[in-house]
Amino acid sequence: MTQPTGSPDAPRYGFVGLGVMGQPMALNLARAGTPLVVWNRTADRAEALRAAGARVAAGVEEVFARARVVFVMLLDEGVTDSVLGRGGPEFGKLVAGRVVVSMGSTAPEYARGLAADVHAAGGRFVEAPVSGSRKPAEAGQLVAMLGGDRDTVEEVRPLLAPMCRETVHCGGAGTGLLMKLAVNLYLNTTVAALAEAVHFAQRQDLDLETFRAVVESGQLGSGVTRVKVPMLAGHDFTVQAATSDAYASTRLIADAARAAGIATPLLDLSSDLYGESVRMGNGRLDMSSVLTALEARTDGTPETA
Repeated sequence: MTQPTGSPDAPRYGFVGLGVMGQPMALNLARAGTPLVVWNRTADRAEALRAAGARVAAGVEEVFARARVVFVMLLDEGVTDSVLGRGGPEFGKLVAGRVVVSMGSTAPEYARGLAADVHAAGGRFVEAPVSGSRKPAEAGQLVAMLGGDRDTVEEVRPLLAPMCRETVHCGGAGTGLLMKLAVNLYLNTTVAALAEAVHFAQRQDLDLETFRAVVESGQLGSGVTRVKVPMLAGHDFTVQAATSDAYASTRLIADAARAAGIATPLLDLSSDLYGESVRMGNGRLDMSSVLTALEARTDGTPETA
């Protein structure tokens, strides 16, 4: 019989990184009865998990000491390396005998290197980047793109169910992230195009509610338009997926494309716009703030350096 989550002797799973995406993902695990031990660099982000029954660790070492499978959802490659102590003696002590499930967005080459280091230290590795923003994360409706050896992926896959409506095994380490880059190329350019369409409609004095209704009634209606059109129309940039993250994503995609000799003209234009919005101070606002870069171009307002 499975012991209750609150039992100190219960087998536990770890979750490291409770940011905009990580916190709702971990909460879905805890609310589904998954016995969790969690840690975040900013301690107050863990309080919601404590209230949901998770154990809040004093440090990342405690998470790995108490958990056999550890989900890692950190900001970027540098933070991940720092938190895991990669390159130092503590790294091996953390990951030996553990399954590390990396859910953040990194370069595929980075994931392959991290996988090799985890395996060399006696651990196992699965990458599980997700498609979706904060609202799908809160609703447990993310899509995970898995990379790693099939046996370990199949071991991890059931654990993702409270967070993800779909899990897709894409191949070995690095392939899940390549798939996410392909998906994000579509997403990033789509949101930039949607912002441009709203900007066009607004400057032509069209009623934006009517614009929304027309879009939603046609083939282009989607979860993205249902969320983003009202945000764009109301200049509501409450973060669902941060502009700085969207910009970083475009740079990862561009780097992978250049390495393979692939042309990405729409991506490159979108990346310029996200970068302009970041430099205007919108980095931690929602990616729909790309609208402000379009407005600045129309109005001839220079971006903030």
